[in-house]
Amino acid sequence: MYSYLALGDSYTIGEQVPGNENFPHQAAAILRQQHIDVTDPVIIATTGWTTDELAASIREHNLKESFSFVTLLIGVNNQYRGRSVENYREEFLQLLNTAVAYAGGNAGHVIVLSIPDWGATPFAEGRDRHQIAIEIDAYNAACKEIALKHNCRFIEITESTRHNGQNPDYLAADQLHPSSKEYAIWASRLAEVVKQVLKH
Repeated sequence: MYSYLALGDSYTIGEQVPGNENFPHQAAAILRQQHIDVTDPVIIATTGWTTDELAASIREHNLKESFSFVTLLIGVNNQYRGRSVENYREEFLQLLNTAVAYAGGNAGHVIVLSIPDWGATPFAEGRDRHQIAIEIDAYNAACKEIALKHNCRFIEITESTRHNGQNPDYLAADQLHPSSKEYAIWASRLAEVVKQVLKH
């Protein structure tokens, strides 16, 4: 049995969708369909969390076991609260090191997902969508650079959230968070990477 730890915020817990429809659970389901025996994901994530809040909760959980693979998706709330990219880089690196430790020290089994662009959704009506996109891109450049520098995997999902950001089928009822359809796109990409990861 392969085990899976998912670290993040609302995009990982799946705000406003049933628990089995968030991307970690959908990815695990896809892998099982392909005869890869994965347990239900252990999720440490809550809506609104920033990097430091996720780090604090990980310490509180004090998990003792290691996992076959770990995903990390964090940073949108840092951007939303106007925090600097420099601060994000520092705290993201600490989280990435924690994720690697939970992957048994195997950096190649840590998969970072890019930060979705909430500015593309109806929720952002009246805000400076262009500026939000610029800031999200800066955050994503940072997390991608750090992830790859430390031999972790990186999955790009931001463009999908921009493409589908105004499509009600891909949005939850709050017009901000993704629906299970959008999560299915992420889960499919994640499952493909996990299959490669578990061969190594």
